[in-house]
Amino acid sequence: MSTDLPARRHTAPPYDTTPGHADRPARRPEPATPPIAFLGTGRMGGPMAANLARAGFDVRVWNRTADRAAPLIATGAVVAPTPADAVRGAGILITMLTDGPATDQAATGPDGFLAAAPGMVWVQMGTIGADWTARLARTAARSGVTFVDAPVSGSEGPARAGQLVVLASGPERRRTQLAPVFAALAKATVWLGPAGNGTNAKLVLNNWLVDLAETTAETLSFARRLGLDPGAIVDLLQSTPLGSPYAMQKAATMLTGDFTPAFALRDALKDAELAVQAAQASGTELALTQALLPRWRHAAERHADDDLAAVYTTA
Repeated sequence: MSTDLPARRHTAPPYDTTPGHADRPARRPEPATPPIAFLGTGRMGGPMAANLARAGFDVRVWNRTADRAAPLIATGAVVAPTPADAVRGAGILITMLTDGPATDQAATGPDGFLAAAPGMVWVQMGTIGADWTARLARTAARSGVTFVDAPVSGSEGPARAGQLVVLASGPERRRTQLAPVFAALAKATVWLGPAGNGTNAKLVLNNWLVDLAETTAETLSFARRLGLDPGAIVDLLQSTPLGSPYAMQKAATMLTGDFTPAFALRDALKDAELAVQAAQASGTELALTQALLPRWRHAAERHADDDLAAVYTTA
């Protein structure tokens, strides 16, 4: 079944969305943007694909579990039966899959997209780690596909609101082409140099995030065991420079016990493990992150699909 449709015309917004350039007019209008193939419509990918479709792009989506892609039909997206079908006729491919092996399977497995994608721009936006990013970049080059490494910072709420931050890296010549695409997904795009730097930045940010979550859980548990009211400690922290907004948000979630996922523990644990691996490969050590991994793995036995704030239950 062919999923090819005529490209919708979509032009760039009148302003560059890169931080520090919010008031700078674009140098020239964008040409029509070709269809976009979007692979991976889970908790993050689904809202992102929907935002692209609502912004007027011609979007073809694929997900390993087809039922998770079906709701996107209501936004105007077309659901493709295979990755190869999704990319036929597309000019831009976005992958937002679980991990490196899942992304590689979609690229090179049966009905993989690379055989149908010569000349296309592949924007890899999932968090797959430094090693898989490098491997997939080499695979793309051998297939004549331009690889852009552009993971996002933000959770499900910002994904739905189009308020993510894109950590983009790759060929400079693709910035103008991708600007309207990223503008539909994010409040800001930061370009960080050659492909791979986006993933490295994402690992650094998520390492900071998991360490903050762990410190918050330990602090609340420590206060409780000393006979203090953890809620009072949160109020005290908020009145000082020590109370970072993210930590205070997670503290409130921990104390209410409502672990509805914004960032699932299984995903946070995966990202922490990827950060540790990248640190070891670079010749350094993330002592704090490495120390929390055993307890986070234990918490994930019961709370893998809950918010990462559930680590408080084992603190």
